[in-house]
Amino acid sequence: MDYNDWLPVTASREAKWYYSAFHNVTAMVGAGVLGLPFAMSQLGWGPGLVAIMLSWAITFYSLWQMVELHEAVPGKRLDRYPELGQEAFGPRLGYWIVLPQQLLVQIASDIVYNVTGGKSFKKFIELLWPNLHHIRQTYYILGFAAIQVVLSQSPDFNSIKVVSLLAALIYSMIASVASIVKGTQHRPSEYGVRGDTMAAMVFDAFNGIGTIAFAFAGHSVVLEIQATIPSTPEVPSKKPMWKGVVVAYLIVIVCYLCVAISGFWAFGDLVEDDVLISLERPAWLIAAANLMVFIHVIGSYQVFAMSVFDTIESYLVKNLKFTPSTTLRLAARSTYVG
Repeated sequence: MDYNDWLPVTASREAKWYYSAFHNVTAMVGAGVLGLPFAMSQLGWGPGLVAIMLSWAITFYSLWQMVELHEAVPGKRLDRYPELGQEAFGPRLGYWIVLPQQLLVQIASDIVYNVTGGKSFKKFIELLWPNLHHIRQTYYILGFAAIQVVLSQSPDFNSIKVVSLLAALIYSMIASVASIVKGTQHRPSEYGVRGDTMAAMVFDAFNGIGTIAFAFAGHSVVLEIQATIPSTPEVPSKKPMWKGVVVAYLIVIVCYLCVAISGFWAFGDLVEDDVLISLERPAWLIAAANLMVFIHVIGSYQVFAMSVFDTIESYLVKNLKFTPSTTLRLAARSTYVG
C-alpha cells in the first residue's frame, strides 16, 4: 500500500488554484489583524505603513521561494517541510532541523487558536446575553476543542476551505467599516505615537514591528497546501499554486490596510490592542465580529493541524506499523486535540 494515498497531506491531489487562495488566506489572516491599528499607534503613520508594506513584500517573496522549491528536484515533489530539509541538509540532519521548528509553530498556533476561539465566543455570548457572564472562559475553550475533535476527522485539506475565508473577510470588514463610522463622528485632531519618552518610543517601535510581523505568519503550511494540487510536466503544481498565492496576498493586503488605517484614523494613539474593544458599540455589530473571529479560527486550527496529523499518522503507520484505518485516525487526532 502507498501510505501517501491515506495520509492527509497527499490523500487528495485534485485541488484547484482557488483552494490555494482559500488556504493561504485562512493560514495568514488571523485575529492578529485586529492588532494592526495598535501597531500603527506605536509607530505612527509613515513608519507603520512602511512596516506593513515591507512585511507584505518580504513574505510574498519568501512564499514564492517555497512554491518554486516544491518541485525543484526533477521528478520529485517535496510535499512536506521535513522533506525539503532532508533535500537541503541530508536525510537525518535535515529532518531534525526542520521538523521540531515546524511542529512548534503548528502546535503553538493551535493552542492560540483554541484560546482565541473560546474568548471570542465568550464575548459574543456576553454581548448578546449579559446575564450569562458568569460562565467561565474555560468552558468556552473546552467547547471549541470539542468542535475540533469532530472537524479533525476530515480526511484531507480540501474538505475545509470556504467558511473560514469568508469569516476572516467579514470580521476584517466589520472592524474597518465600524472604525470609519466611529471616526466620522469623532476622531483625534492630531496623530502622534503612544510613547512619551525616547525609551518608550523605541520599545513601542519594536513591539509594533513584532505585531505586524506576527500578522504575516502562515508560511508553515505552504508546501503541504501545494501538495494537494495536481502536477504534470505540462502544468506543474507551481502554476496554479502561485496564481492562488497572488490572489491570497491581494486579499491579505487589502484587509490589513483597511483595518490598520481605519482603526488608527478613528482612535489615534488611544486605540486598544484589539480594535474591537475600542469600538464597543453597537453591541450587536461587535458581537457579530467576535462570532466571525470564532468561525475563522475554527478553520485556521484545522489548516495548521493537518500537517501535524500527517506527521503523527505517518509515524504510526510507517514506524509503529499500525494499519491505516478510520479508528486509528479517530484515536490519533482526538488525542492531539485533547
